[in-house]
Amino acid sequence: MSVDTLDGTITPARRMTALARAELTLLGRSRGTLFAAVFVPLVLPFSVRQAAKEMDLAEAGLTTGTVVLPAAIGFSLVFAVYSALVGVFVVRREELVLKRLRTGELRDAEILGGAALPSVLTGLVQTLLLIAGCSVLLDLSAPSAPLLAVVGLLLGLVMCAALAALTASFTRTGESAQVTPLPLTFVSMLASGMFVPLELLPDKVAAVCELLPLTPVITLVRGGWTGDLPAGEALGAATTAVAWTVFAVFAVRRWFRWEPRR
Repeated sequence: MSVDTLDGTITPARRMTALARAELTLLGRSRGTLFAAVFVPLVLPFSVRQAAKEMDLAEAGLTTGTVVLPAAIGFSLVFAVYSALVGVFVVRREELVLKRLRTGELRDAEILGGAALPSVLTGLVQTLLLIAGCSVLLDLSAPSAPLLAVVGLLLGLVMCAALAALTASFTRTGESAQVTPLPLTFVSMLASGMFVPLELLPDKVAAVCELLPLTPVITLVRGGWTGDLPAGEALGAATTAVAWTVFAVFAVRRWFRWEPRR
């Protein structure tokens, strides 16, 4: 009897790894997806940097670095993970890849997880590069509360993958997969603290924005660097992110389509 049979945790991991390698190869062949996932998140932070120069950041206890870096990580989550994965899930479904995979040993969660792994790793690597770049270019110091930043990033990666699967559930074709992610993308960019920190918004507006999916991620990452995020607010942000993830997972289990929509 093989080790894979004796240890149930190894077999799913190896199956997901094999699927992730195949998906990574396909991702490398899709120039449009690769450009949007890799280069767009690295360019947009320059716009945030220019906008930050016009803001009164000192009054909110912020610096250019603590505005640009969380925004950059948010862009990476939105474009490299969420938007890219919507296209991956829809195209693989339309090509009957998901249907064929379900006839084998792979479970549903393993199929989605293996397909999502390359995009999630892309987002993670981008984040590390962005941290290094902001540290050098913006003289950003080490995070005061690194655990908050790590928790925020991990929650963001998982949540964006789950939201991508949920969005793919209601996306009919590969062409429409370029459109259906836009509402969440624009709302996140404008109201989740990426371009304008919530500290600079009116209290009532900020209270509404705090409930958006990406807001808790930005809040936790920014709080990790500033170190001034109260424990209650950090717990509230983490709870909001977990709630969105649980909702997305539940909705995917209920409504995800494994065959082409007709």
